[in-house]
Amino acid sequence: MPYSYQNSFQNKGGDKPVQARPTQLDGRSFEELRRECLQKKRLFEDPDFPARDSSIYYSESVPINFSWKRPGELAPDPKFILGGATRTDICQGELGDCWLLAAIASLTLTEQTLARVVPPDQDFDQNYAGIFHFQFWKHNEWIDVVVDDRLPAVRNRLVFLHSADNNEFWSALLEKAYAKLYGSYEALKGGSTVEAMEDFTGGVGEMYDTKKAPENLYQIIQKALDRGSMLGCSINISSSAESEARTTTGLVKGHAYSITGLDEVNYRGRKVQLIRVRNPWGQVEWNGPWSDNSREWSAVDREEKKRLNQNALDDGEFWMEFEDFKTNYDQIEICNLSPDSLTDDTARSWEVTLFEGSWIRGSTAGGCRNFIETFWTNPQFKVTLTDADDDDDDVCTFIVALMQKNRRQLRKEGLDLETIGFTIYEAPEGEDHVSKDFFRYNPSKARSKTYINLREVSERFALPPGQYIIVPTIFQPHKEADFLLRVFSEKKAESVEMGSTIEADLPEPPRPSLKEEESNEEKGLRRLFEQIAGSDMAICAEELQKILNGVLSRRKEIKFDGLTLNTCQSIINLMDADNTGKLEFQEFKIFWDKLKKWIMLFLTFDTDRSGCLSSYELRAALSSIGIRLNNKILQLLALRFADSKFNIDFDDFLTCIVRLENMLRVFQALDRDNSGEISLGFQQFLHLTMNI
Repeated sequence: MPYSYQNSFQNKGGDKPVQARPTQLDGRSFEELRRECLQKKRLFEDPDFPARDSSIYYSESVPINFSWKRPGELAPDPKFILGGATRTDICQGELGDCWLLAAIASLTLTEQTLARVVPPDQDFDQNYAGIFHFQFWKHNEWIDVVVDDRLPAVRNRLVFLHSADNNEFWSALLEKAYAKLYGSYEALKGGSTVEAMEDFTGGVGEMYDTKKAPENLYQIIQKALDRGSMLGCSINISSSAESEARTTTGLVKGHAYSITGLDEVNYRGRKVQLIRVRNPWGQVEWNGPWSDNSREWSAVDREEKKRLNQNALDDGEFWMEFEDFKTNYDQIEICNLSPDSLTDDTARSWEVTLFEGSWIRGSTAGGCRNFIETFWTNPQFKVTLTDADDDDDDVCTFIVALMQKNRRQLRKEGLDLETIGFTIYEAPEGEDHVSKDFFRYNPSKARSKTYINLREVSERFALPPGQYIIVPTIFQPHKEADFLLRVFSEKKAESVEMGSTIEADLPEPPRPSLKEEESNEEKGLRRLFEQIAGSDMAICAEELQKILNGVLSRRKEIKFDGLTLNTCQSIINLMDADNTGKLEFQEFKIFWDKLKKWIMLFLTFDTDRSGCLSSYELRAALSSIGIRLNNKILQLLALRFADSKFNIDFDDFLTCIVRLENMLRVFQALDRDNSGEISLGFQQFLHLTMNI
């Protein structure tokens, strides 16, 4: 089932926000650890992120000798936050994480959001124990990250992020907690501001190129502001020399600005669209039309100027005409906040649905639409859009965001970001999981603009009310990753993972024919059986193995290496109706009928006539005989029975299908009230698992 923020992260109407989960390996919380340190009168030393070189670099030896210093060793009177947390508290050090610094700068603009990430219940005065904590959003939950206050320094100066005031340490400690979250300081090299914004808020990021922006960009920004979103903008640079360079219009290149307002003003008989921008420096402003002292304001009514809070202070905040804004700025970043991050007076909030899933090679790592033979095996999610937007009766606006999980931590294992994207189709009626032919003959309704190796790909859509299938994929098939799929919609949307049903429609075996009614095939089968069975007219697992290996080895159209004794024992368990541990002829004959059907099934789905079945075809093959499984079970089967080239030969296919039917029939027999649940004692559990 989809996970909905509305159920678990509601923070409207004065409810307390959800408690962040402690992340220390010993399970203890910040409060417990601090209390213990105060009682024992010692400063905290974090065992999970020790003051060692490995916490800084993972790919190389540390180029210089760092010394780990506590703030009290670096400043005579250290403070956590001095005079409020502001943009000037954030100075970049010897680490390529300016993307993180820009996000922290935006964080300081919203008091409530800042207090969530940087809890105010800590300082260097009362209750100081060398321990601090910060809260981040990670994969659908808020987590509490604890750090000690030992910071990397060289010659008693901080090496990485620091405040302009040498006595202030909240930003340096925040960076350390973020480095711990991802495994090391080095893991923070390279990223996007939106990525950190999402980790600070649980929101979904969007990026717009103002030169290629949609026609309704003004309305998109207006709705974002109404929903309490964090908005930033910047001017591109062509070289590092242009970074922080001031233009003749007073704007700064390569610098992160915040968007704080949007409005329209009456000017000489016409409406002019304005946008308000803030320079986090608190100074250096736009000097063109509609700037603080421009002549345009002289033609605006005093009450309107008051409504727009227009002033001539050099405070870093200024108005621009929207068209001038698009001409001068290149990028806009929007972080759409989830309901739990919003204040009670926010005009509106998004409806949010979230799914977690995996691309597993051999089962659900089907690649993009270019690889049609496997594309359909990717996870599929159905979204039902019922109510149109308030300002447009014809469409429903929603944002789809696909995030690959844990890739920054996995860098030290040589795994980098995969190239990801998604496609949206109009859903057919009544389908639990959409097959290959649907995607072969039906065009998509929308898609992500491109496949790209970013942590998250997000896109805004406006489609008519209806049911849609979202297919998230890695570009190439057989690539593995875990992912998070989020849908932010203006109105409530019902969502469900497709193919999540587990059920089996297993027909009862046919009644055996009488001896005098046997066909020529059955008579030949009886002669073979009698030759091997001996005087008791029943065959054991070893005898069954001999018969089947002899018969199947002559089938040239299937790849066959011989059945194992375990598989033959599973066949006996499935067919032995009288619990003798052997198969009598009538039981063997029923199995033989099954075997012929399974051989035909195998050949039908061996589309390339290789003698093997692709593990990606397992869902369709099983579904054709009434067995429907979800992605997790199919992933397990592929890992168990497929080889390194994602092929399943016939003996593994037979083992798989016999064990599946065995388990399903046992479960159905025990589930007497058809509830879908059974209760087993330990002895029963052992008995069943050992025999199946």
